[in-house]
Amino acid sequence: MQKLFSTGFWNTLASSILRNRILIIVLLVVATFLLALQWKNMRFSYTEANLLPDDAEINQQFETFTKRFGSDGNLMMIGTNDGNLFTPKHFQSWKKLADTIATFPEVKSVLGIHNLQKLVKKENPKRFDFDFILDQSKDLTEADLKEYQQTLIKDLPFYKGLIISPNNQTVQTAIYLHDSIVNSSLRKDFVVNKIIPLIDDFKATSEMEIHVSGMPYIRTLNSENIVGEIQWFVLAALFVTSFIFFFFFRSFRATLIAMFTVVVGVMWAFGFIGLLGFEITVLTAVIPPLVIIIGIPNCIFLINKYQQEIKKHGNQAKSLQRVITKVGNATLMTNLTTASGFITFVLTGSELLMEFGILASINIVTIFVLSLLIIPIIYSYMPPPREKHLKHLGKQWIGGFVDWIVKMVRFRRVTIYFVTVAILVLSVIGIYKIKVSGSILEDMPQKAEFFQDLKFFEKEFEGVLPLEIMIDTKKKNGVVKLSTLKKMERLESELNDIEELSKPLSVVNLAKYSKQAYYNGKEKYYQLPTRGERNFMMPYLKSLSEGEGQSSTTSYVDSTGQFARMTVFMQDIGTDEIEKIEERLLPEIDKIFPPDRYNVSLTGKALIYQKGTYYLVNNLLLSLGLAILLIALFMAWMFRSFRMILISLLPNLLPLIMTAGMMGYIGIPIKPSTILVFSIAFGISVDDTIHFLAKYRQELKANNWKIRRSVYPTLRETAVSMFYTSIVLFFGFSVFMISSFGGTVALGGLVSAALLFAMLSNLLLLPSLLLSLERNIANKKTFRKPQMDIIDDDK
Repeated sequence: MQKLFSTGFWNTLASSILRNRILIIVLLVVATFLLALQWKNMRFSYTEANLLPDDAEINQQFETFTKRFGSDGNLMMIGTNDGNLFTPKHFQSWKKLADTIATFPEVKSVLGIHNLQKLVKKENPKRFDFDFILDQSKDLTEADLKEYQQTLIKDLPFYKGLIISPNNQTVQTAIYLHDSIVNSSLRKDFVVNKIIPLIDDFKATSEMEIHVSGMPYIRTLNSENIVGEIQWFVLAALFVTSFIFFFFFRSFRATLIAMFTVVVGVMWAFGFIGLLGFEITVLTAVIPPLVIIIGIPNCIFLINKYQQEIKKHGNQAKSLQRVITKVGNATLMTNLTTASGFITFVLTGSELLMEFGILASINIVTIFVLSLLIIPIIYSYMPPPREKHLKHLGKQWIGGFVDWIVKMVRFRRVTIYFVTVAILVLSVIGIYKIKVSGSILEDMPQKAEFFQDLKFFEKEFEGVLPLEIMIDTKKKNGVVKLSTLKKMERLESELNDIEELSKPLSVVNLAKYSKQAYYNGKEKYYQLPTRGERNFMMPYLKSLSEGEGQSSTTSYVDSTGQFARMTVFMQDIGTDEIEKIEERLLPEIDKIFPPDRYNVSLTGKALIYQKGTYYLVNNLLLSLGLAILLIALFMAWMFRSFRMILISLLPNLLPLIMTAGMMGYIGIPIKPSTILVFSIAFGISVDDTIHFLAKYRQELKANNWKIRRSVYPTLRETAVSMFYTSIVLFFGFSVFMISSFGGTVALGGLVSAALLFAMLSNLLLLPSLLLSLERNIANKKTFRKPQMDIIDDDK
């Protein structure tokens, strides 16, 4: 590795690049073409983000559940609270809509007010049959429909919360999809090309206000939003960074060269996604614009150094050689530290974050290589820049800012330390205000129509996120025993007392309905049968499982009768609320179902997401700690001084603490998207420290190790480059704030703020510490000959 950072290596590399330009161009074109061929392998995620390792206990429980009962996310709902629904015209429109949906091959069954069946007691032989409540062959009058509405409200509690809302104001049609399409591309085709056009046509012709929701629908439209935002992120990042680049250089030629370089980087980024077989998720979608944001500072360093050399001596070949030798050395170093901040996500064990970390780190190194090759080669075929292209080098329009920085470090170090301590104290207080959020819906675009529909169902039916409870009786047909049913009824009573949860659905509802049917449908008998009435339970359950059109109600007991499923729907609540629900339920479950005789597990995608959030929070310190350790060791190796770790890390840890404190005060919770902020910001912000210390050592050697004579020239020179790159990064990451996803907005805003804090910290606190601790840390003994050849600083 020492050879990698030696001047000899970089001189040889520079000569090789400039001598073999044609070969490199051909190789780049071929590589770009081959990676472009991988675009066809890009695929979008059709499942929720699983933040936990595959071997996590709750993942194993969910896998067991799905093997026995199928997916917990195969339900779509179409609902309305239109007061005219129970009139012939509107009812027929509603029925026609449901009947059309039922013809789609992706649909397993449709259950709604148009086809509800009731249990009817039959004689000779004694049995239960299913009869349609409405006469399907009769033209229904308004009187028939009003009577039917009252029947639903008063006489059929079985359908309360399933088809008609608890407040009796809203009805819904439940659409059950085949499990095979729930997590596949077929779901997108079904929702986008079939359901949405059908619903739009219905709204236009029926003049009824209807709402659509359910996890398959929500997930599909959420994925479509992610896909739609990728292009806007890329275009916005290109526009913002090109504008800033042109503002700095005032050269269309330089701007176009930089844009061409990062566009090739974006093409490679999409190629790597397809090549590695990773899915495009809400996280990997930010990789292409991230390449632009991080690539532009590389271009700034390289092009600026080239123009400086041309202005100094006018020799193009010599200028290009020095660009590769001097700037390539430093830029590799800073890109490696940035990549280190991302690669630590691999240790989280979360597939989602592992893929993000791998892709980000690969593409950061890739954009460095592309910049180092493309920019010098393009300039080698162009005439040297003319005087008008170099005018910006003499403009010190940020001189006032640099003078203020130097004045503060020279005369106001006590003020800097006081402000630092005050900010640190306030930030620590803010950190204690941070909450953890594991809501699966929180980051979705809240202004989107599908999100508003989701809130409609949450209000009317008390939730849309399934929470599953699987009960293992450890005995064949143990579920249908009256003692088990009574235990389940006790558990349902506990669930009903939790206002964030909907009415439970389970075999208990069917058992109660069977007793009501036995007593000729009288509503007061909707209760569990007594021991004396239990003889009809088994025939009922058998006939129920064989009933046509009722597949949606027979998936609550497995084929052996050993396992039962209880489904409730949760409101969009945070991690704290879900944890409180667990803390309340688990002891009660153990009381009702003794663990030595039953195995009861809570599962479902929403619960897994919540557990995943806590898992990531617990691993955040590990990931961030490793990033700090890697970068600290790297810097210690570079400067051969472990003492310098202390002085270099403090200015970069302070911005992270400030950002965390800001999250607490503003109310931004810790969640999967905001967890990324700290490793990203630290990996990027430490680049400024490296540039500063590299230039500082040069000045020390030039000024006979006089600390004060070295700090101020270093500060004046590096302040400009820090400001340039920080501005690019600040506005570049701010691009993510145009997203409709709350997590992406928070990620962009927080990283931008952290990098701005980091710039000020490295310009004010770092030189102040060097001056104050000069006798103990920043002396000649500390700065022995480094393991790498320190290059000249580049503005």
